[in-house]
Amino acid sequence: MKQKIKVLVVDDSALVRQTLIELLSSDPGIEVVGAAGDPYAAVERMKEIVPDVITLDVEMPRMDGLTFLRKIMAQHPIPVIICSTLTEQGAETTLKALEYGAVDIIQKPKVGTKKFFEESRIRICDAVKAAASAKLRVYTPITVRPKLNADAVIPMDRQPKAMVKTTEKVVVVGASTGGTEALRILLEALPMDSPAIAVVQHMPENFTAAFSKRLDGICRITVREAQDGDTMLRGQALIAPGNRHMLLKRSGARYYVEIKDGPLVSRHRPSVDVLFRSAARYAGANTVGVIMTGMGDDGAKGLRELFDAGAHTVAQDEQTCIVFGMPNEAIKLGGVRKVMPLGNLAGEILRMG
Repeated sequence: MKQKIKVLVVDDSALVRQTLIELLSSDPGIEVVGAAGDPYAAVERMKEIVPDVITLDVEMPRMDGLTFLRKIMAQHPIPVIICSTLTEQGAETTLKALEYGAVDIIQKPKVGTKKFFEESRIRICDAVKAAASAKLRVYTPITVRPKLNADAVIPMDRQPKAMVKTTEKVVVVGASTGGTEALRILLEALPMDSPAIAVVQHMPENFTAAFSKRLDGICRITVREAQDGDTMLRGQALIAPGNRHMLLKRSGARYYVEIKDGPLVSRHRPSVDVLFRSAARYAGANTVGVIMTGMGDDGAKGLRELFDAGAHTVAQDEQTCIVFGMPNEAIKLGGVRKVMPLGNLAGEILRMG
């Protein structure tokens, strides 16, 4: 019988602790082995039992979450998920936690509708399962330099994809667990005149704006959180806003993005499948599709649709993935033309674009 994933919940709010325990305990593959109101209490609990995954609040009394995270990674590395409130002010601190070795960010659960509660349960339990299988990495500081199933959102159709002819290439990228660091490495390697890029990274709302801003300060290309109607431009990457789907559309020879609400697709919003399917429909063979590190199968079907439309499709290899789930599922579906290390992806995009 498969062993349950042991989780330690660390949060100074008794209500949040109780809600997380309830959400996580609803999954038969997860066992909450303890809850602590601060890092000191967490350390005492960890002397009794070592968890497989820790959910960690950032702002706590006596010792903040970032300090505790750095101690964990230095002394006894354990997969950590940051459980954060949706504030723009806190986004920078939370992103710093990802740099320090946290594997994911989840939104703190709150009282809401039955649908909201169920979506929170899916996202939080999936994040814990992904973290449990993640390869932990060593923290490396970032140097900031000056600039030099998608049917629910896009129904499947069998119509020909003939469009006004254009040779302009567009790049669509999907990532999840481990993707924040992988995307930094990818985008940082691109020159100012690289092809237009649209990215779906599974991340809560409000964090994508801070994430985009941070990347923009590191990369030569422009990186922005996408807004509805934004034109796809060379030398620019558009990041899908958290909790909104992003579609690639076309008007004549101009590619642009559409931002819209909708249900979870492949257990996510934004969904990689939604972006990839829209690219297959509106850009077809003019697309370069890239699927990167992440748990689950979001993007696998969409990449197969891109492959069938004549696009060049690439998957990050197992060795450089934090979690090889999404690329592996895409490979198994037969939608991948090339598998390569993270460090080679930028060169492949430039070669094809």
